Amino acid sequence: MSLARQDSQPRLSPLKAMTFGRGFALSLVVVLLILTGAMWGIWPAIWLDLAAARPRAPDFAVLAELSPVVKIHLYTALAALVLGAVLMAARKGRTFHRVAGWMWVALVMTTALSTLFITSLSPGRWSLIHLFTGWTLIILPLAVMWARRRDVARHRRAMMGLFYGAFAINLAFTFIPGRTMWTLFFG
Repeated sequence: MSLARQDSQPRLSPLKAMTFGRGFALSLVVVLLILTGAMWGIWPAIWLDLAAARPRAPDFAVLAELSPVVKIHLYTALAALVLGAVLMAARKGRTFHRVAGWMWVALVMTTALSTLFITSLSPGRWSLIHLFTGWTLIILPLAVMWARRRDVARHRRAMMGLFYGAFAINLAFTFIPGRTMWTLFFG
């Protein structure tokens, strides 16, 4: 009698068995843990500001006071968010996808590199949130490489992770009381 498995399905390693949804959920938990740690001492003040929040039209005086690097970060992030949403909805593999994809890569790279010069959470040094910058600077070139090698599955997972994780989720975190977007619309 053989000790070999008798079922027809090969056993997958835990990493190969992880779907995008499970990976995204795990990533979300890690992001929340990092942000919780980064803002540990200010949670009571955040809850008070959230309770008193009243939405209003944007205060363009706040935009005028921003440093050039923060403006670059803000505008490229918003452009990447919009273009990324279009790319997620558009048909893949066509000329539009390739051209717009390269534009999105340039916007994301500019957004990520600009964060290296933004140290407002920890004046004069990087904060835990800069871990996302490092992650983006590693994953983005890999995602491009996978596309060029026609490894569509890896490219798709990496780009979806960057779009949903680096932009959609981080957009929510930019509205934490005291941050620029909060001040622009609620402060």
